[in-house]
Amino acid sequence: MKKSELRKKHKTLRQKLSETQIENYSLGIANELLKLDVWNKSFYHIFLTIEEQKEINTDYILNILSGKDKNIVISKSNFEDYSMTHYLLTDNTTIKKNDYNIPEPIDGIAIASEQIEVVFVPLLGFDKTGNRIGYGKGFYDRFLANCKPETIKIGLSFFEAEQDIIESSEDDIKLDYCVTPYRMLQF
Repeated sequence: MKKSELRKKHKTLRQKLSETQIENYSLGIANELLKLDVWNKSFYHIFLTIEEQKEINTDYILNILSGKDKNIVISKSNFEDYSMTHYLLTDNTTIKKNDYNIPEPIDGIAIASEQIEVVFVPLLGFDKTGNRIGYGKGFYDRFLANCKPETIKIGLSFFEAEQDIIESSEDDIKLDYCVTPYRMLQF
């Protein structure tokens, strides 16, 4: 199946989820994440939930990170060149939704991609070898290409892996892990 078909499939699957399912699955993902040996790092990048896209509620993960006193990094998207600028999330950070309903920081303390040690990666779908399908603009592939090679990349998915290998290009960055509500997969 082509990436465009898989995007459509997973967007449709997501739209069928109830608010209760989204909350239960999001909590399950957060609980599975606690089983990973990744909590000894300092800088963690996380996406803020686009509720209109029925994305994973990352508030549970934000609570874990805050409870462990970690540096939380969030991004602002540039739709002219499909890049992201990263900022430290603090008590003073002002969040505003952009034209695509993505909650983003207005400004703040800039953090370089090279400083980030763990990235929680949004996705629509993934396969059993760590390939992922995003929204198709390449924001995360560009961002992850600028991170250190040892940066841990963790996909978060409501659904299980696609059985067929997803087509990929040399610009696609594979995941190290993907966490679903019921299990963690390592690639």
